[in-house]
Amino acid sequence: MTEPERLAKRIAALVPCSRREAEMYIEGGWVRVDGVTVEQPQFKVLDQRIEIDPAARLTPSEPASMVLHKPAGVGAEEARALIRVENHLVDDPSGVRVLHRHFARLESVLPLPDMSSGLLVFTQDWRVKRRLQEDFERIEQEWVVEVEGKLSSSGLALLNHGLVFDSYALPPIKVSWQNETHLRFALKRVSPDTVVRMCDAVGLKVLGMKRLRAGRIPMGRLEPGQWRYLATTDRF
Repeated sequence: MTEPERLAKRIAALVPCSRREAEMYIEGGWVRVDGVTVEQPQFKVLDQRIEIDPAARLTPSEPASMVLHKPAGVGAEEARALIRVENHLVDDPSGVRVLHRHFARLESVLPLPDMSSGLLVFTQDWRVKRRLQEDFERIEQEWVVEVEGKLSSSGLALLNHGLVFDSYALPPIKVSWQNETHLRFALKRVSPDTVVRMCDAVGLKVLGMKRLRAGRIPMGRLEPGQWRYLATTDRF
């Protein structure tokens, strides 16, 4: 062979299979060129060694969703940039294979303020995005809030239920002390900004906030800056 050709054409001849099936093998991360995985069907090859993983399956690649442990002080775009191969949780329990196509067109849902840390969701899947947007008020979020100041005797009861902002009575919220400086909040329909106002109303200053859980999805043991995939069986 003297002229380079598209990898998809070469795979179609090697298997043999249709051109579309060859593209599915490549886009699924099943093809290696000289030992390196190549996911672009248009990649040009000449006399390199072409291998197809024996475990290769002809299944379309599903859109990806992932959970990131966002560090405090990191904005949305900086957080998205952390979704890269080297920050992937090594023993990710999802079973999802890392593909470079998973890092394109990611959208952040359930946003976090820059000053907050914790669980942040990114997705390519319009179904996940719509679910989180439409069901936002029904999804319970769990937060740990670092505070300083002295809480009045009735302060904890007010945080749980009884505060009114802008003529709106806040819904019941589960608030308890985690330790001397951290409160644990489990809430729905209340934004992080409102949590800051709540604490201020009972004499506490918020020093930091971390989201631990959204619905049934926990942040788990992710270190700051690490991410993992959501499995197809995961539900918020």
